[in-house]
Amino acid sequence: MALSLAPTPIPRMAWLIVLMGYAAMYMPTYWWAATDLWQSDDYAHGAIILLVVIWLFWEVRDAMLKAEIKPLGILGWPCFIVGVFLYVLGRSQSISILDFGSQILVLAGAMLIFKGMPILRAAWFPLFYIVFMIPLPGILVDALTGPLKNWISIIAEQVLYQVGYPIARNGVVLTIGQYQLLVADACSGLHSMFSLSALGVLFMYITERKSWLHNGIMLASILPIAFVANIVRVMVLILVTYHLGDEAGQGFLHGAAGIVLLVVALLFLFLLDAILARVFGVSLRPAHSRQSSSGA
Repeated sequence: MALSLAPTPIPRMAWLIVLMGYAAMYMPTYWWAATDLWQSDDYAHGAIILLVVIWLFWEVRDAMLKAEIKPLGILGWPCFIVGVFLYVLGRSQSISILDFGSQILVLAGAMLIFKGMPILRAAWFPLFYIVFMIPLPGILVDALTGPLKNWISIIAEQVLYQVGYPIARNGVVLTIGQYQLLVADACSGLHSMFSLSALGVLFMYITERKSWLHNGIMLASILPIAFVANIVRVMVLILVTYHLGDEAGQGFLHGAAGIVLLVVALLFLFLLDAILARVFGVSLRPAHSRQSSSGA
Protein backbone atom coordinates (compact mmCIF):
# COMPACT_ATOMS: atom_id res chain seq x y z
CA MET A 1 0.00 0.00 0.00
CA ALA A 2 1.45 3.37 -1.03
CA LEU A 3 1.79 6.02 1.62
CA SER A 4 0.44 9.48 0.87
CA LEU A 5 2.94 12.27 1.34
CA ALA A 6 0.39 15.02 0.77
CA PRO A 7 0.50 17.73 3.46
CA THR A 8 -2.23 17.55 6.09
CA PRO A 9 -4.74 20.40 5.66
CA ILE A 10 -4.60 23.04 8.37
CA PRO A 11 -7.64 22.65 10.69
CA ARG A 12 -10.00 25.62 10.66
CA MET A 13 -9.82 25.70 14.45
CA ALA A 14 -6.09 26.44 14.26
CA TRP A 15 -6.71 29.46 12.01
CA LEU A 16 -9.53 30.58 14.29
CA ILE A 17 -7.23 30.45 17.31
CA VAL A 18 -4.62 32.49 15.44
CA LEU A 19 -7.20 35.13 14.47
CA MET A 20 -8.57 35.30 18.01
CA GLY A 21 -5.05 35.71 19.39
CA TYR A 22 -4.30 38.43 16.86
CA ALA A 23 -7.52 40.27 17.74
CA ALA A 24 -6.77 40.03 21.47
CA MET A 25 -3.32 41.52 20.90
CA TYR A 26 -4.10 44.31 18.48
CA MET A 27 -7.68 45.41 19.10
CA PRO A 28 -6.50 47.61 22.02
CA THR A 29 -3.88 49.11 19.70
CA TYR A 30 -6.45 49.96 17.06
CA TRP A 31 -8.88 51.30 19.63
CA TRP A 32 -6.20 53.63 20.98
CA ALA A 33 -5.28 54.72 17.46
CA ALA A 34 -8.92 55.38 16.53
CA THR A 35 -9.51 57.53 19.63
CA ASP A 36 -6.13 59.24 19.78
CA LEU A 37 -3.45 58.90 17.09
CA TRP A 38 -5.73 58.89 14.05
CA GLN A 39 -7.61 61.95 15.31
CA SER A 40 -4.65 64.15 14.39
CA ASP A 41 -4.23 65.55 10.88
CA ASP A 42 -0.76 64.03 10.56
CA TYR A 43 -1.96 60.45 11.04
CA ALA A 44 -5.57 60.63 9.89
CA HIS A 45 -4.64 58.36 6.97
CA GLY A 46 -4.05 55.46 9.38
CA ALA A 47 -7.71 54.37 9.42
CA ILE A 48 -7.80 54.39 5.62
CA ILE A 49 -4.60 52.33 5.46
CA LEU A 50 -6.17 49.77 7.80
CA LEU A 51 -9.19 49.43 5.51
CA VAL A 52 -6.90 49.09 2.49
CA VAL A 53 -4.88 46.37 4.25
CA ILE A 54 -8.07 44.42 5.00
CA TRP A 55 -9.15 44.79 1.36
CA LEU A 56 -5.73 43.66 0.12
CA PHE A 57 -5.85 40.51 2.24
CA TRP A 58 -9.36 39.84 0.95
CA GLU A 59 -8.12 40.24 -2.62
CA VAL A 60 -5.45 37.55 -2.20
CA ARG A 61 -7.56 35.22 -0.08
CA ASP A 62 -7.86 32.58 -2.81
CA ALA A 63 -4.11 32.53 -3.41
CA MET A 64 -3.51 32.22 0.34
CA LEU A 65 -5.99 29.38 0.76
CA LYS A 66 -4.67 27.50 -2.27
CA ALA A 67 -1.02 27.99 -1.35
CA GLU A 68 0.86 24.72 -0.94
CA ILE A 69 1.43 23.65 2.68
CA LYS A 70 5.16 23.70 3.39
CA PRO A 71 5.54 24.67 7.08
CA LEU A 72 8.79 26.46 7.85
CA GLY A 73 8.90 26.59 11.62
CA ILE A 74 12.68 27.07 11.73
CA LEU A 75 12.11 30.56 10.29
CA GLY A 76 8.52 31.12 11.42
CA TRP A 77 9.01 30.64 15.16
CA PRO A 78 11.90 33.13 15.54
CA CYS A 79 9.96 35.63 13.42
CA PHE A 80 6.81 35.15 15.54
CA ILE A 81 8.68 35.33 18.86
CA VAL A 82 10.52 38.52 17.89
CA GLY A 83 7.19 40.02 16.79
CA VAL A 84 5.54 39.20 20.12
CA PHE A 85 8.54 40.61 21.99
CA LEU A 86 8.34 43.88 20.04
CA TYR A 87 4.58 44.01 20.66
CA VAL A 88 5.01 43.55 24.43
CA LEU A 89 7.77 46.16 24.49
CA GLY A 90 5.72 48.59 22.42
CA ARG A 91 2.57 48.19 24.52
CA SER A 92 4.33 48.33 27.88
CA GLN A 93 6.46 51.36 26.98
CA SER A 94 3.88 53.11 24.76
CA ILE A 95 6.13 52.93 21.70
CA SER A 96 3.62 53.00 18.87
CA ILE A 97 6.25 52.27 16.21
CA LEU A 98 6.98 48.88 17.79
CA ASP A 99 3.32 48.27 18.62
CA PHE A 100 2.17 48.69 15.01
CA GLY A 101 5.31 47.31 13.38
CA SER A 102 5.21 44.05 15.34
CA GLN A 103 2.11 43.04 13.36
CA ILE A 104 4.19 42.31 10.29
CA LEU A 105 6.47 39.86 12.11
CA VAL A 106 3.63 38.24 14.06
CA LEU A 107 1.54 37.62 10.93
CA ALA A 108 4.51 36.56 8.81
CA GLY A 109 5.69 34.20 11.54
CA ALA A 110 2.25 32.59 11.90
CA MET A 111 2.01 32.11 8.14
CA LEU A 112 5.44 30.48 7.98
CA ILE A 113 4.63 28.17 10.88
CA PHE A 114 1.34 26.98 9.38
CA LYS A 115 1.91 27.01 5.62
CA GLY A 116 5.43 28.23 4.89
CA MET A 117 6.82 30.42 2.11
CA PRO A 118 4.03 29.78 -0.44
CA ILE A 119 1.42 31.65 1.63
CA LEU A 120 3.95 34.36 2.51
CA ARG A 121 4.61 34.96 -1.19
CA ALA A 122 0.87 35.21 -1.81
CA ALA A 123 0.37 37.75 0.99
CA TRP A 124 3.59 39.75 0.72
CA PHE A 125 2.00 43.02 -0.39
CA PRO A 126 -0.74 43.24 2.28
CA LEU A 127 1.93 42.48 4.88
CA PHE A 128 4.25 45.12 3.46
CA TYR A 129 1.45 47.70 3.28
CA ILE A 130 1.09 47.61 7.07
CA VAL A 131 4.30 49.70 7.06
CA PHE A 132 2.21 52.74 6.13
CA MET A 133 0.23 52.44 9.37
CA ILE A 134 3.40 52.76 11.45
CA PRO A 135 3.84 56.31 12.83
CA LEU A 136 6.98 58.07 11.64
CA PRO A 137 9.78 58.10 14.25
CA GLY A 138 9.99 61.41 16.07
CA ILE A 139 13.73 61.67 15.45
CA LEU A 140 13.11 61.36 11.70
CA VAL A 141 10.33 63.95 11.77
CA ASP A 142 12.55 66.40 13.67
CA ALA A 143 15.49 65.85 11.32
CA LEU A 144 13.53 66.35 8.09
CA THR A 145 10.92 68.97 8.98
CA GLY A 146 13.35 71.91 9.15
CA PRO A 147 15.09 71.30 5.80
CA LEU A 148 11.79 70.59 4.05
CA LYS A 149 10.27 73.86 5.30
CA ASN A 150 13.34 75.76 4.16
CA TRP A 151 13.34 74.23 0.66
CA ILE A 152 9.62 74.86 0.24
CA SER A 153 10.01 78.49 1.33
CA ILE A 154 12.87 79.08 -1.11
CA ILE A 155 11.15 77.44 -4.08
CA ALA A 156 7.78 79.12 -3.44
CA GLU A 157 9.44 82.53 -3.14
CA GLN A 158 11.53 82.12 -6.29
CA VAL A 159 8.65 80.85 -8.43
CA LEU A 160 6.21 83.55 -7.36
CA TYR A 161 8.85 86.28 -7.63
CA GLN A 162 9.71 85.23 -11.18
CA VAL A 163 6.06 85.57 -12.25
CA GLY A 164 5.85 89.09 -10.82
CA TYR A 165 4.45 88.82 -7.28
CA PRO A 166 5.86 91.17 -4.59
CA ILE A 167 7.21 88.45 -2.33
CA ALA A 168 10.22 88.28 -0.01
CA ARG A 169 11.54 85.66 2.38
CA ASN A 170 13.20 85.71 5.77
CA GLY A 171 14.00 82.15 6.76
CA VAL A 172 10.67 80.33 6.59
CA VAL A 173 8.61 83.54 6.85
CA LEU A 174 7.22 84.74 3.51
CA THR A 175 6.01 88.32 3.04
CA ILE A 176 3.70 88.98 0.11
CA GLY A 177 2.05 92.38 -0.15
CA GLN A 178 0.79 93.25 3.33
CA TYR A 179 0.68 89.68 4.53
CA GLN A 180 3.23 87.54 6.33
CA LEU A 181 2.96 83.78 6.21
CA LEU A 182 4.93 81.33 8.31
CA VAL A 183 5.77 78.00 6.68
CA ALA A 184 4.93 75.95 9.76
CA ASP A 185 5.87 72.35 10.55
CA ALA A 186 2.59 71.13 9.07
CA CYS A 187 3.52 72.82 5.77
CA SER A 188 6.71 70.76 5.49
CA GLY A 189 4.54 68.07 3.95
CA LEU A 190 6.48 65.21 5.57
CA HIS A 191 3.40 63.34 6.73
CA SER A 192 1.61 64.12 3.48
CA MET A 193 4.57 62.69 1.56
CA PHE A 194 4.34 59.52 3.64
CA SER A 195 0.61 59.08 3.03
CA LEU A 196 0.99 59.91 -0.66
CA SER A 197 3.76 57.31 -0.87
CA ALA A 198 1.22 54.80 0.39
CA LEU A 199 -1.16 55.94 -2.33
CA GLY A 200 1.52 55.74 -5.02
CA VAL A 201 2.64 52.25 -4.04
CA LEU A 202 -0.97 51.07 -4.02
CA PHE A 203 -1.49 52.59 -7.48
CA MET A 204 1.55 50.67 -8.76
CA TYR A 205 0.28 47.45 -7.23
CA ILE A 206 -3.18 47.83 -8.78
CA THR A 207 -1.95 48.79 -12.26
CA GLU A 208 0.69 46.03 -12.07
CA ARG A 209 2.83 47.12 -15.01
CA LYS A 210 5.06 44.45 -16.49
CA SER A 211 8.15 46.58 -17.11
CA TRP A 212 10.67 46.64 -14.26
CA LEU A 213 12.07 49.93 -15.58
CA HIS A 214 8.58 51.46 -15.65
CA ASN A 215 7.97 50.37 -12.05
CA GLY A 216 11.41 51.52 -10.94
CA ILE A 217 10.91 55.03 -12.34
CA MET A 218 7.43 55.24 -10.81
CA LEU A 219 8.73 54.15 -7.40
CA ALA A 220 11.62 56.62 -7.51
CA SER A 221 9.24 59.42 -8.53
CA ILE A 222 6.68 59.05 -5.73
CA LEU A 223 8.49 61.20 -3.14
CA PRO A 224 9.51 63.94 -5.63
CA ILE A 225 5.91 64.09 -6.88
CA ALA A 226 4.62 64.39 -3.32
CA PHE A 227 7.17 67.13 -2.63
CA VAL A 228 6.19 69.10 -5.76
CA ALA A 229 2.50 68.69 -4.91
CA ASN A 230 3.15 70.13 -1.46
CA ILE A 231 4.96 73.12 -3.00
CA VAL A 232 1.92 73.71 -5.21
CA ARG A 233 -0.31 73.56 -2.13
CA VAL A 234 1.81 76.16 -0.31
CA MET A 235 1.89 78.48 -3.33
CA VAL A 236 -1.88 78.21 -3.75
CA LEU A 237 -2.25 79.11 -0.07
CA ILE A 238 0.01 82.16 -0.57
CA LEU A 239 -1.97 83.30 -3.63
CA VAL A 240 -5.32 82.80 -1.90
CA THR A 241 -4.08 84.93 1.00
CA TYR A 242 -2.66 87.63 -1.30
CA HIS A 243 -5.73 87.97 -3.50
CA LEU A 244 -8.55 87.20 -1.06
CA GLY A 245 -7.17 88.07 2.34
CA ASP A 246 -5.86 86.36 5.45
CA GLU A 247 -9.25 84.98 6.47
CA ALA A 248 -9.69 83.25 3.12
CA GLY A 249 -6.16 81.86 3.35
CA GLN A 250 -6.78 80.40 6.79
CA GLY A 251 -10.05 78.93 5.59
CA PHE A 252 -8.29 77.36 2.64
CA LEU A 253 -5.55 75.97 4.90
CA HIS A 254 -8.07 74.10 7.03
CA GLY A 255 -10.39 73.18 4.17
CA ALA A 256 -9.24 72.60 0.63
CA ALA A 257 -5.45 72.43 1.13
CA GLY A 258 -5.40 68.67 1.59
CA ILE A 259 -7.64 68.16 -1.44
CA VAL A 260 -5.36 70.33 -3.58
CA LEU A 261 -2.33 68.30 -2.49
CA LEU A 262 -4.06 65.01 -3.24
CA VAL A 263 -5.40 66.09 -6.63
CA VAL A 264 -2.08 67.54 -7.79
CA ALA A 265 -0.14 64.47 -6.68
CA LEU A 266 -2.59 62.10 -8.38
CA LEU A 267 -2.49 64.09 -11.60
CA PHE A 268 1.31 63.98 -11.65
CA LEU A 269 1.28 60.28 -10.86
CA PHE A 270 -1.28 59.40 -13.55
CA LEU A 271 0.50 61.57 -16.11
CA LEU A 272 3.87 59.96 -15.41
CA ASP A 273 2.37 56.48 -15.61
CA ALA A 274 0.70 57.28 -18.94
CA ILE A 275 3.92 58.72 -20.38
CA LEU A 276 5.99 55.73 -19.26
CA ALA A 277 3.39 53.31 -20.60
CA ARG A 278 3.61 54.98 -23.99
CA VAL A 279 7.43 55.11 -23.93
CA PHE A 280 7.93 51.50 -22.88
CA GLY A 281 4.84 50.15 -24.63
CA VAL A 282 3.73 48.23 -21.56
CA SER A 283 0.20 47.19 -20.73
CA LEU A 284 -1.69 46.10 -17.68
CA ARG A 285 -1.62 42.49 -16.65
CA PRO A 286 -4.90 40.58 -16.87
CA ALA A 287 -7.20 41.33 -13.97
CA HIS A 288 -7.21 37.70 -12.87
CA SER A 289 -3.43 37.34 -12.72
CA ARG A 290 -3.02 38.26 -9.05
CA GLN A 291 -5.79 36.03 -7.83
CA SER A 292 -4.71 33.08 -9.94
CA SER A 293 -1.06 33.19 -8.84
CA SER A 294 -0.32 31.40 -5.60
CA GLY A 295 2.98 31.16 -3.84
CA ALA A 296 3.34 27.44 -4.46
